[in-house]
Parts: sequence; structure tokens; C-alpha cells
Amino acid sequence: MTPVIALIGRPNVGKSTLFNVLTRTRDAIVANEPGLTRDRQYGVGEVDNKKFIIVDTGGLSGDRQSLDDLMAKQTLLALEEADHVLFMVDAHDGVTAGDSVITNLIRKSGKTVTLVINKVDGINPDNAKADFYTLGYPDIQMIAASQRKGTLQLMQAVLADVPEDNEAEEEDKSVSIAIIGRPNVGKSTLINRLVGEERVVAFDQPGTTRDTIPVPFERNGQQYTLLDTAGVRRRGKVHEMVEKFSVIKALDAIENANVVILVIDAQEGITDQDQTLLGYVLNSGRALVIAINKWDGLEKEQRDFTKKTLERKLSFADFAKQHFISALHGTGVGDLIKTIDQAYASAMRQLSTKLLTDLLEEATFKHTPPLSKGRRVKLRLAHQGGKNPPIIIIHGSQTDALPDSYKRYLMNHYIDKLRLKGTPVKIEFKSGTNPYAGRKNKLTDRQIGKKKRLMRHVKGR
Repeated sequence: MTPVIALIGRPNVGKSTLFNVLTRTRDAIVANEPGLTRDRQYGVGEVDNKKFIIVDTGGLSGDRQSLDDLMAKQTLLALEEADHVLFMVDAHDGVTAGDSVITNLIRKSGKTVTLVINKVDGINPDNAKADFYTLGYPDIQMIAASQRKGTLQLMQAVLADVPEDNEAEEEDKSVSIAIIGRPNVGKSTLINRLVGEERVVAFDQPGTTRDTIPVPFERNGQQYTLLDTAGVRRRGKVHEMVEKFSVIKALDAIENANVVILVIDAQEGITDQDQTLLGYVLNSGRALVIAINKWDGLEKEQRDFTKKTLERKLSFADFAKQHFISALHGTGVGDLIKTIDQAYASAMRQLSTKLLTDLLEEATFKHTPPLSKGRRVKLRLAHQGGKNPPIIIIHGSQTDALPDSYKRYLMNHYIDKLRLKGTPVKIEFKSGTNPYAGRKNKLTDRQIGKKKRLMRHVKGR
């Protein structure tokens, strides 16, 4: 299970800055929900091959009422989700009344806490640490998030007991499939239909999601594991808490999946939350299948309108095949497995350096890379850098100058020529020398013998 780490603290202590540092270029999920005073952001980070989900509780006004009421609500929800808490304070402010309020809330949770003193650049660290001893936290880390100082050491300490991530193990014969979507779109019903029995309890109300359930099954000799994020518990006493758990579990399922099925309610259409989840799947690089559920409940005019809307709103995920289904009655569900198999095969495909370089040469011949400051960008060699998704590393000169439009052209060229189905392709560019320059292949015994005969022939002339 991917550990969940919550950033908690007063406004303007640097939570969002640290969040951006830890998630790097990965977009956060913003979970908009009625009844919450502020949105909370969710993202995924990785340190030393250890992945984690990070939650930013966002900013609230700093008045006393906000600290007593609104911040308490936000903090409690974040604490409930978290495996580890990073309690952030400002080194320049010292201990404030707000810090004391949050300390009392954290102590009641019983969660593991690291006190993070931020903005220590330019001040005496010993004096800064001494100010916060009164809060009673034995684990104290000092950072300057805006300058990325101490952030790596902070996360290494937090993740010390977390095992390294071993995703995409090729020897695992089971295909992991994450079923994600908004509450009550039919995730559990779809799983029951795929598995062929009532394996997951489904309640006909939103917010029944609490835990990710692995559901193994076999089809045509192939083993699968469905990672279900729905249907094992009715709504608890705090509705928002249950809903937020579904987001956390969806993130965890995506990170541990080979293929993701995003379930959309055809009767409600694609919502902002659907697109937010979809954006995260795309950012993770996972293979994707889109299931538009409850299709049987629409009239022809509604279907035509829905298809046009999906075409417009899902244009950035055109590699993913769409299935119009009824999980309740089974219509269209049978075709999902074939699409999942295609997407998995594409995501895990082994690609030779020669093939990728030949396709690179073909692409650059058809459309020459643009000029940069009067010099032509040169792309020389391509090789595979990973799977799930396929990662293609292209070496050349001045690759930083390539416009996004040309990068998209190369990505689409590879997807088309390699006939990849249901998976994105990530392309990384590196400028410099050929990584294979200076390397020599070890000669076989037959080649060595041939070389010796040739040398004797040359000497005898």
C-alpha cells in the first residue's frame, strides 16, 4: 500500500511550496466537494524508488474562529487519511497560538508526526529549533522548501521504513486492473459482472468507498487482479471523510495498476471530477480503458449528444478505447477484457534500439526538426527506457529547443508505427554524446578466428 503523507500547518508556512517540490512536475488532484471550506490537493511523489501520496490541506484564514473550527475540520480529515503527518511551522514566526491548536488535534489522532521547521535559510538553525521544543515533538526536521534545502533528507527519514517500489515486475503473470470513478457510477457492479459473481458488496448510494479490494479472477487462462476502490462500507458519520478516502484509494490503485478502467456515468455525462481523475491517469502513464456505464438508460438523441461531448472533452486521451456498457445488464462488458489485454501488451512491450532508432530516422526524414538559433536540432539515437508506459529515450543535440508540437509528432509517430493500443508513450530527450559511443561488442569465437585468419593473410602479402 502506498503510504499517505499529510501536510498540516497554518496558512503561509510553506505547505504548498513543499507539496510542489515533492510532487515535482506531477499534477495534483484537487478534490472539490460541497461542505468543505477549502479544497485539498492530492499528488504522488517518489524518493529513492519509494512512492508516496501527499495531501496538502490548503490555506485557511488565520483568525481564531478559523483555527478553532474550520482548520480543525480540515486537519481532522487529513489526519484520518494519513499514515504519517508533516506538521509544518514557520521558523521566523516561532510558536504561535495556531500551532498549539494544531498540536492538540494531532496528539488526539495518535498518528506518527514529524515537525518540519520551514524557512530556516538565513537564520540560526539551533535557535530556530529551540523555539519549537515546547511543542514536544522528538522528530524535528529543518528545511527551506523554496530552495529545496533539506527536503530530500526529510523524505528519506520519513520513508526509511517503507520498502522500495517493485512495480512492473515482468514475472508477475497477473494483470493488475484499477477500477476508478466517482461514487455510484457502477464500479462494484462492473467488477461483479467481470468476475461473474457477487464478490463486492455494492450499496446504491454515493460514498460507500473505503478500502481498495484486490479481486483475483481468471479468463481464458490469463490471471487478472481487479483493484476495486468501491463498495465495502456504507457512509460513515463524516460524509466528506469517506469521499476523500475514495480519492486516496483511487490514487493508490492507479499507481499499482497495469491498466486503469475509468468508469463514467453516461446519464450524468463527464464531470470535472471525471476529467481530474483522467488527468491523473494520464500523468501516471498507465494504460487506459474508458467505460461509459448506464448506456442503456439513454435515448438515441441523448446518446448522440453524449458521444459528441465525450469526443470533445476526451480528445487529449484519444489513445484510450471507449466502451459503452451496462454493467447491470452486461451489455458491452464482454469486450472489455480484449481491450485490457491489448492495452497491457502494448504497455509492457519490449522494443529494440534498432527499431526505435529506425523509426526516429523515418520521422525526422518526413518532418525535419526545427532550427534553434540558426542551428538544426539533431536527433541521433533512440532506445527504450522503461515499460508501463513505454518510455523512449532520444539522444541528440539541442533537444531542449524542440517545441512541444514536434515532441507530440514524435510520440504519435511511435504510437502509430508500433501499433500501440490503449497506452500513452513517454518520450525523454537527452543532449550530448551517443551513449553507445566507444562500446565494443564482444567477439564470438568464430569472429575471433576469422579476424586471426585475416591478419595472417595481410601479413603474408
